[in-house]
Amino acid sequence: MNYPQRGRLLHEVPAWVAEGSFFFITINCAARGSNQLCRAGIGEAVLAAAAHNHEKLAWHCRLMLLMPDHLHGILAFPREPGMKKTVSDWKHFLAARQQIEWQRDFFDHRLRNHHEAQEKINYVLMNPVRRGLCERAEDWPWVCRPKDRTRPELG
Repeated sequence: MNYPQRGRLLHEVPAWVAEGSFFFITINCAARGSNQLCRAGIGEAVLAAAAHNHEKLAWHCRLMLLMPDHLHGILAFPREPGMKKTVSDWKHFLAARQQIEWQRDFFDHRLRNHHEAQEKINYVLMNPVRRGLCERAEDWPWVCRPKDRTRPELG
């Protein structure tokens, strides 16, 4: 019997979407349910790699938050090389350096306006609280929120 197979997502930003538009992304670890990311050494390396990509203008990171088996980001990407290649390269770097096993793909959703972006930011920041990992969002240490640029100015 032929079972349906999950197709690959394109992760291409359509030409009609303004450059610098923000996306909500979720990247899952291959093994769900165990703490792979929120550990000393690995967590810092993931957040440092996110900040590095922001500093070198590979993406504009408004927010990245680690959960034990996945991460959420609010990111904008330059048209070239684009979202798919940028995220793929970043995942490969971390897999090689930190032995993180990621799921094959990732989820993305374009944030169409300020209201939707703020809604997702609040959702992401409250995720550890909802999961019972901390009492207040500001107590969660596994967060990257670069403050050096207020809007995307990607290379």
